[in-house]
Amino acid sequence: MKKSYLKWFFVVGMGVALGACSDDDTTDPTPGPGAGTQSRYVVASAPIGSQGVADYLLTTGDLSQGTISTVGQGIEQDGSYRYYLTHKGKFFSLLYGQGNPGAVTTYALDEKGGLVKTSDFQSETVQVFAPAGDDILTIKVPRSGNESASWFRINADQSKIVGEGQVNIVKLAGNGERAHFTWATQVGDKIFAPYMSIKGAAPDVFGTANPDSSWIAVFSYPAMTLDKVIKDNRTSFIGSYFNNGLSVDENGDVYAFSPASATNSGVATSTKPSAFVRIKRGTTEFDQSYFFNVQEKSGGYKIANQTYLGSGMFLLYMYGDLGKASGNKKLAIADAYNQTFTWVIGVPDVIASSSASYNNNTVSDDKKSVFVGINTEAGSWVYTVDIATATAKQGLKVEGGAITAIVKVK
Repeated sequence: MKKSYLKWFFVVGMGVALGACSDDDTTDPTPGPGAGTQSRYVVASAPIGSQGVADYLLTTGDLSQGTISTVGQGIEQDGSYRYYLTHKGKFFSLLYGQGNPGAVTTYALDEKGGLVKTSDFQSETVQVFAPAGDDILTIKVPRSGNESASWFRINADQSKIVGEGQVNIVKLAGNGERAHFTWATQVGDKIFAPYMSIKGAAPDVFGTANPDSSWIAVFSYPAMTLDKVIKDNRTSFIGSYFNNGLSVDENGDVYAFSPASATNSGVATSTKPSAFVRIKRGTTEFDQSYFFNVQEKSGGYKIANQTYLGSGMFLLYMYGDLGKASGNKKLAIADAYNQTFTWVIGVPDVIASSSASYNNNTVSDDKKSVFVGINTEAGSWVYTVDIATATAKQGLKVEGGAITAIVKVK
């Protein structure tokens, strides 16, 4: 398990001398541009060249210009690995404990636009987290040993666990392997939880003998009772480890992508293309009339991550090696409705790492652009990507660390 920016690539050649940074419960008293507004951007930044050092949380009202720094500013997060989301006007920081207990820290905005800690409690270390109703649904998914995944409902207003239960993931897979949830998404009054089928045993824990199928477990909510499992054989599993592969559009239709990255004993075994599939609103079956072969449209490249932008548009992070689930990422804009694909221009040729794609990259209020944190050997910037033209422009510079997440708190 690695911090979100390390899940891409290590940033090299960026030794930065850091000054003392605050670990208080509020951000620097001098906020950046946009103070007094009703919403702020939280930028998580990890110190460069330091292993096992937590992120610093910075706030700003403008991602298109200027400079912010971790030096002497920001709220230091305890623990090495943190993941972030916002729900019901609050900012949640989740500690990944690597086998140790996790934690959920909640923040709100003060009158100056800074973050103020409102609660902090110990929890299980989880691999899945997503807004659902008034809650944040989290799931602890064992990769081996224990045959049950544990789920927890954390009420966003109360910042406490209000429900929990278990799912037998070996029984769920039903093929001699185990279901390893990649994410969970609320779809109407259901939770759609895509999963990988994995062996769950050394020396090939994440390997599988079932590389060419997609599965989504459908649960009722909030009871989390299993309704059914839906399956498709046109591509491989949806999403990947710690990687949300499923989005719901404004019409209530579900679009889900597969990276086609299954392996067996370390050898790539997916024979189906990296593609989007669809589940139409009000149904719990894959739409057999829809198949968006992104690998074909891109000239042979596979999808690594996605961020839904609205109106059927997606920001895609594509693996850089042709035909493989590896290589420096490239950015693209895809239209899932019209099945078109366009490479983004104006970004660095070599992206060392980027802000996490799971519900973090921020779409502008007018829905015309998306903000993406990009780290290179030369430094870290937030880029504004124009959705219509697939053109990026360099904006806010972040000094003292690599951008790991961008979240808008309203």
